[in-house]
Amino acid sequence: MNAMTQAQRAYSAVSAPTRTPRRAEFEAVARITQKLRFAASKGIEGFPALAEALNDNRKLWNIFLIDVSDPKNPLPDDLRARIFYLAEFTRAHTVKVLARKADVEPLIEVNTAILRGLRGGAD
Repeated sequence: MNAMTQAQRAYSAVSAPTRTPRRAEFEAVARITQKLRFAASKGIEGFPALAEALNDNRKLWNIFLIDVSDPKNPLPDDLRARIFYLAEFTRAHTVKVLARKADVEPLIEVNTAILRGLRGGAD
């Protein structure tokens, strides 16, 4: 193996695209939203999968809640307040869905709106 081949191999990983934080958020929300949709489509038989997806969604929104609560968060105050509200709504609505007193669709709609917002911005 010559030096040129070794150099190409050593630096090939560096040329791979990197994920931005915004892209990572998009992928996490998209993955969980897909899990919510799939589990909901299974009806009563999908309830265990739905409960798991709801737990994942709750964890994600808890991360968002903690992030926007940080005074050092660079997002505008108005946007931080709206995300905080959505996190609180998600928490409360998840409890209702798990108690089988509400439908999961509003949570899917919230996540879908977040995906549109994340997609709309530059990476």
